[in-house]
Amino acid sequence: MQQKAKNCEQNLARLVLDAVRHPVILVDKDNSIAYANADAEQFFKASSSVLARNKLETFLPFGSPLISLINQVREKPKPVNEYHVDLSSPKLGYDKLVDIFVQPLPEIPGSVVVLFQEKSMAEKLDRQMTHRGAARSVTGLASMLAHEIKNPLSGIRGAAQLLESVVSDDDRQLTRLITDETDRIVALVDRMEVFSDERPIERFPVNIHTVLDHVKRLAQSGFAKKIKFVEKYDPSLPPVYANRDQLIQIFLNLVKNATEALGSVKNPTITLTSSYRPGIKLSVQGRHDKVTLPMEFCVEDNGPGVPKDIQENLFDPFITSKPNGSGLGLALVAKLVNDHGGVVECDSQPGRTIFRVLLPMWRPEETERKSSGESQ
Repeated sequence: MQQKAKNCEQNLARLVLDAVRHPVILVDKDNSIAYANADAEQFFKASSSVLARNKLETFLPFGSPLISLINQVREKPKPVNEYHVDLSSPKLGYDKLVDIFVQPLPEIPGSVVVLFQEKSMAEKLDRQMTHRGAARSVTGLASMLAHEIKNPLSGIRGAAQLLESVVSDDDRQLTRLITDETDRIVALVDRMEVFSDERPIERFPVNIHTVLDHVKRLAQSGFAKKIKFVEKYDPSLPPVYANRDQLIQIFLNLVKNATEALGSVKNPTITLTSSYRPGIKLSVQGRHDKVTLPMEFCVEDNGPGVPKDIQENLFDPFITSKPNGSGLGLALVAKLVNDHGGVVECDSQPGRTIFRVLLPMWRPEETERKSSGESQ
């Protein structure tokens, strides 16, 4: 009778742990995985029987701080938490940013319970709010620049042209330098004026694959002639609710950015993917309900990766690792994606950089809402 009650308790404990929506494992004194709940099987991409035959180190990247945390809990049997731990690896995947909670298990000496809380999507949404704030700050800056800089620049350029007709040949080089540099600054301001456009965008149901194919053709006929393109599309995707021209601008910028990162890479490759990712919702200005963002589109390259010191601010204006870059291309991407109520994020490791765009899909009621608004 006691054995039966004990078995019932164990089965109940397993049911409870399987219901926990976070990976939970039990590690014994030899660092073998003695137990893994259902979410842990998905996290480690292995069944509980496979996990039980291996030590924890088998599934972790080399030098993972998790092992030292477990040893620390064994030496001083007190709970330890570690936040924002990167467990990215070929086995676990390249997007494994987690909080780790390690708890000693006094009933079994040397054993510890480890709970993982994945933070990747929360981090992305949090950073996206920062990207939107950065885009708004550029909007105000662009308006100011257009008014305060372009007018005096036109006067400087005109004066340089007048001087060019009366100075010597040696000095004429200086006047041309003034003219050329003035034109360059005006072109930069013109690019920034795009950020000050706050008009509502015209959106319609758009087939994303026709957009990506168009972007690929443009790239291959120009700046990406020597790049191999790989397409991994989900043909069953519904239309995306967006502005076609702005979608082309978004993905053309991302493909151009990927191409520039592949300058010194052997077998340079850009992979375009589309997929359906349900369950992601975001609050959007002007809407009372949360917008679902199930449409995921990625531009992936096999370049050296984004320098770690700029990854957190990659979508901010004037942030770039290119010697001659303006740092406005990705800031513009962030603004246009924001205008669509979407999310853009970058995951970068040496040899694999992914720019991921999440957008809302088209729903018939969107067209009805638009039509009713125009008729009023």
